[in-house]
Amino acid sequence: QVQLVESGGGLVQPGGSLRLSCAASGLDFKVNTMRWYRQAPGKQRELVAMITPLEYTEYSVAVRERFLISRDNTKNTAYLQMNSLKPEDTAMYVCEARWNGIDHWGKGTQVTVSS
Repeated sequence: QVQLVESGGGLVQPGGSLRLSCAASGLDFKVNTMRWYRQAPGKQRELVAMITPLEYTEYSVAVRERFLISRDNTKNTAYLQMNSLKPEDTAMYVCEARWNGIDHWGKGTQVTVSS
């Protein structure tokens, strides 16, 4: 059974930083592309960042230069380092992985950027 468990969210002031983690189990983590999505109330879910098994990365325009996605295959964990946070980054952040043709999602971790 595939499980993705996010952690690291919270309340942070504008300009602050957070590091999110996504711990994966039930799949061969090292061969999976890992993706971080976010969804704010009343908005569509958007892809924030992805990292391939060979650590090729892509970012949305909104977070490029501020966020950094990484992975540790020894810990079966993907990370999202978020810097220079803005109020518009407030959302539920969810990680996703595709395994055996099925998209698997975590429950998410809430990030709130507010003074």
